[in-house]
Amino acid sequence: MSMNTPKQTSHLKREILVRLIRAYLSDNFEENTRKIPYDMRPKGSEVPFRCCIHKERAILRDRVIAGLGLSIEEAEDSELLSELASKALERTEPEENPLTVLHTACQGCVPSRIYVTDLCQGCVARPCESACKFGAIKVENGKSVIDPSKCKNCGMCAQVCPYQAIAKIIVPCENACPVGAIAKDENGLAQIDFEKCISCGKCVHACPFGAVHKKSQIIDILKVMKEGKKVVAMPAPAIMGQLPCTPKQLKTAILELGFSDVIEVAEGADITTRNEAAEFVERMEKGDKFMTTSCCAGYNELVEKHVPELKPFRSETKTPAYYTAEMVKKENPDAVTVFFSPCVAKRREAMQNPNIDYVLSFEELGAWFIALNVQVAECDETAFRKESSAQARNFAVTAGVANAVNHLLDDDKKATPYIVDGLNKQSIRDLKKFAKNGVCELGNLIEVMACPGGCLGGTNTINAYKPAVKQLTNYVNESPDLEK
Repeated sequence: MSMNTPKQTSHLKREILVRLIRAYLSDNFEENTRKIPYDMRPKGSEVPFRCCIHKERAILRDRVIAGLGLSIEEAEDSELLSELASKALERTEPEENPLTVLHTACQGCVPSRIYVTDLCQGCVARPCESACKFGAIKVENGKSVIDPSKCKNCGMCAQVCPYQAIAKIIVPCENACPVGAIAKDENGLAQIDFEKCISCGKCVHACPFGAVHKKSQIIDILKVMKEGKKVVAMPAPAIMGQLPCTPKQLKTAILELGFSDVIEVAEGADITTRNEAAEFVERMEKGDKFMTTSCCAGYNELVEKHVPELKPFRSETKTPAYYTAEMVKKENPDAVTVFFSPCVAKRREAMQNPNIDYVLSFEELGAWFIALNVQVAECDETAFRKESSAQARNFAVTAGVANAVNHLLDDDKKATPYIVDGLNKQSIRDLKKFAKNGVCELGNLIEVMACPGGCLGGTNTINAYKPAVKQLTNYVNESPDLEK
């Protein structure tokens, strides 16, 4: 049995989405959905990843359930995929929690721990003993031994060992989660605590078996299109770095999928910039020591669930997605709004905002193009209704928000940005310290991005970061500056 790489798991997810879309557009959605695992692994075919074809089909079945937007944990083993497809059609709104776990795919990794390998020489210096603050390691019979009841998995002993004889075993999903929201259940399988989860999606990206899965809303979107409703696409700025085409070609391609209009979320980002710049000046004038940005949905979930002491410092300005959806609904109250997202966390934001009806990931958009054979690079160009600013379109990268705010400020009022480039345990500790002390010595405008690199590094993106940055930068450079 070979281990899936992230690339292989993403290919599996994409193929299932493509098949689901085609099944929906066929004359028998339920039956064609039921057959997906069998069509992907027909009798006598090669079994590339698991022990047998039955295990492969079971895992594919669970991936289809997530593609239908349903919770795998709540689906009965006896339910046919055709029955679950009917449930997806009957749904009137997406399920609350955006993530689900495939226990059929979960490897049940051994618990995280520090252990001493056979490379240990039992040296006289014993730096491992000195480094451990918890008294968990000592030398017995010429070899270091760790007392698991005392060990805190800090890894200091491993860092100081001159022979690199101490190793740390990690569980990828648990290690990636910055807030301890995923752990093993009583059966040793991954389980998400949604009371803690900030929907950052790091566990989805980290699991090499693809056992943590997003619940798709693509069936919901296809259904409202079929009902003849006006469906408006609202792509986040990061999308401009994802596909081999110009932004205007991308708009044409999205319209070919059946969307009524395409409104750049950069329009909302211009509003965010103006409001956040004004708010920053006001806060500094009344004596606040710092303000944090509020555009990242993962950061906002972190504040609500784990660091409420940061609430007084968080900007009250709304996100670009919020302002864009608000504009669309004011112009056409009956429109169905679909936010095109680079991350999982925006699904949580959408559930808290009645103006955002659905969220489509960049991965799902790519699968939709494949399913309908839309060649984005060959599409004609269609102009956007408004030329958004370079600053708004650059919200997609780390420091983009802070730079946009500073662009509007006079020299004597400019912010000193401090950038949190990705949420992890250390950056969260730093944020808690700033809140506790009421001051950030390193800056007075703290921009927080849950994903390293900003939205272009989001867990739902489909292009590698460096080429995505290059492509987006070209678009930004062609865009006008935001008027002061």
